[in-house]
Amino acid sequence: MGGSEKAVAAAQVKAMRYGDVSVDLDGHVALVELHRPPHNFFDRELIGNLADALEGLDREPRCRALVLASEGKSFCAGADFSPSGSEGGELESVRAGRLYEQAIRLFSTRKPVVAAVQGAAVGGGLGLALTADFRVVTKEARFSANFAKLGLHPGFGLTHTLPRLIGTQRATLMFYTGRRISGEQAVEWGLADVLTSAELLRERARKLAGEIAEGAPLAVESVRATLRRGLADAVKASLEHELGEQTRLSRTEDHKEGIRAVNERRPGQFQGR
Repeated sequence: MGGSEKAVAAAQVKAMRYGDVSVDLDGHVALVELHRPPHNFFDRELIGNLADALEGLDREPRCRALVLASEGKSFCAGADFSPSGSEGGELESVRAGRLYEQAIRLFSTRKPVVAAVQGAAVGGGLGLALTADFRVVTKEARFSANFAKLGLHPGFGLTHTLPRLIGTQRATLMFYTGRRISGEQAVEWGLADVLTSAELLRERARKLAGEIAEGAPLAVESVRATLRRGLADAVKASLEHELGEQTRLSRTEDHKEGIRAVNERRPGQFQGR
C-alpha cells in the first residue's frame, strides 16, 4: 500500500459512522459516540451498530483504548417507554432475543473501554455503562436499575455485572428499589471510577484512556482477557434467564401499570397480577 493509499485508509478509520454511532480515532485513542439525543434510547439497531464499531476497532492496530460517550442530556436512558416511543416493538425485540444477541457482542471485544457518563444511565443504559472497563462520571450522572418500577426483571446482563462490580448487597438494593445513585455515590460504591465536572468529562475520560494506551497493547489486551475470562459466557447465561423473566412479566398488568406510572411521574399502583 502506497503512502496516499495509507492516508486514505487512515482517514476512513479516523472518522467512521455506523448508523447513529460515530468513531473518531485520534492517535491511539478512539472516541465512540452515540447520537440519539437527548436521551440516547437504545434498540437492537443501535446496540448492533455499537458492536460493529467496537469490533471494527478491534481490527484497527492503531487503536489501543477507546472512550464511549453520547450526545445529549443522558448517557443512555435505556428503552423508550414513553407514549411516543416504541416500547411494544422494543419489547418484542427483547422477547426474540435480538437485542441481547447484540449486547453479548459488546462483552466479547478486546480493546479497553472508558465510558464518559453524563446524566442518566438507567435500566438497560446502566447495563450498557457496565460493558465498559471504567466509568468517568459527573455529579449530575445518575444510575438506576429501575426495572421493578416498570414491573420487569432486570436485563442487559445486569444480574451478573452489577453484583460483580459493587457486591450483591448493594446490587440487590438497587434492583429492589430502583433507587437513583448519584455520580458521587457511584464513585464511593465502586460503580464509577472518576468524578469530574460536565465541562471536563470527555477530557478526563480521554486522559484515562490515553494512560491505558501508553502500555504495551498486546500486554494490556492479554491482561484484560485474563480478568474478563468467562465474562461473555456468564453474561450470555444471565441474559437467557433475564429474557425469560422479562417475557413472562411483560404480559402482566403490573408491567402495564409500571409504564403508565413512569410516564405520569407517579408511584405505581401495583396489584401483583
